[in-house]
Amino acid sequence: MWKIIVGALVAIAVGLGFAYFNASQDIRNLIANLPADRDVLFWTTPQRDAAFRVLDAIPILSESNVIAAGDNPYPLPEGEPIRLAVDIDAYMREQRTAGLIIVQHGKVRLEKYGLGFDASGRWTSFSVAKSVTSTLVGAAIKDGFIDSIDDKVSEYIPDMRGSVYDDVSIRQLLTMTSGVRWNEDYEDRNSDVALFNEHTPEPGIDATVSYMRALSREAPAGEKWLYKTGETNLIGVLVSSATGMSLSDYLSRKIWAPFGMEQDASWLLSNTGQEISGCCIQASTRDFARYGLFMLNGGTVNGDPVLPADWIAAATTRQADIGRAGKGYGYQWWTYDDGSFAAQGIFGQGIFIDPNRSLVIASNSNWPRATDPETVGAQREAFYKAAQDAIDTSE
Repeated sequence: MWKIIVGALVAIAVGLGFAYFNASQDIRNLIANLPADRDVLFWTTPQRDAAFRVLDAIPILSESNVIAAGDNPYPLPEGEPIRLAVDIDAYMREQRTAGLIIVQHGKVRLEKYGLGFDASGRWTSFSVAKSVTSTLVGAAIKDGFIDSIDDKVSEYIPDMRGSVYDDVSIRQLLTMTSGVRWNEDYEDRNSDVALFNEHTPEPGIDATVSYMRALSREAPAGEKWLYKTGETNLIGVLVSSATGMSLSDYLSRKIWAPFGMEQDASWLLSNTGQEISGCCIQASTRDFARYGLFMLNGGTVNGDPVLPADWIAAATTRQADIGRAGKGYGYQWWTYDDGSFAAQGIFGQGIFIDPNRSLVIASNSNWPRATDPETVGAQREAFYKAAQDAIDTSE
């Protein structure tokens, strides 16, 4: 039955001419053999190759909301090709890269694709979405929906009252310093990150809220950094509660449409209908690069600020020590001591931004493992440094 459903989806997509869907026979075959297991973390590499480009069209996963684009795409003119001390083709093979684009001073200096993917396709973001979600907090403050990031979480999510989050501020959610116990092991089926999206909530309670309010504390709020996808999902619930809008609609209204993203994007939903805000925005690699340009341009649209004046400076500099030399954590952004910052997602998704060089690097990949900092992770860091060095020596 599963293969029949997926085959029908492929036929419909091809018939309607969906630009983001690669309908080659190889991809059809891969999609037709996706497992009934909903947990993408435990799929094979070929299964992920097929799924990451159509995650919002796979019925066993979840529904999704559209993030509507506007009518005037932000231009990405071609610039002088960048000269890197790196074999790009070998790098992309080793990273299993689907899309890679380097933009400097608003011009495309490199753009390449692999894995049968192309510029018209959409790839899932995983935790790159965290950095988008945190930016919506800034927009909600600018719009007057949220008073301060020092407000307590339960002021905006009443169903969290009486939990360990009574002592946690929005700032501590943004910086992952709540002190709440959590397991983010992507290869453990019993970890919180593997279990919480499958949690059956209490009647009338959001799925994330239901799971997170049952957690316990391991450190006083504000004293310990620990990466927790579930807390970004709480941030999303909080923003939706404060604004009275879905995250998809709010993102579209504030950034996606007015800034000039070229394609509609999508955002996967939890089993209670809330965007999975720590994950799962599907967009083109070029539009991920445009999001980097939005940040690089100071969070403005046509000269009008979307965010408070001091938001980007605070969000993209070290707010928490993560125990790694030269790096830190801001408001759901990974920070570097040289002033650059990045959004990063498992399996090799990323947006790297270096304001000092007017540089944005967006990439989508399917690493063999969800995270591997000693090999492909270190290789990506070296690639970022090579791009920075190339600009230093060429300008």
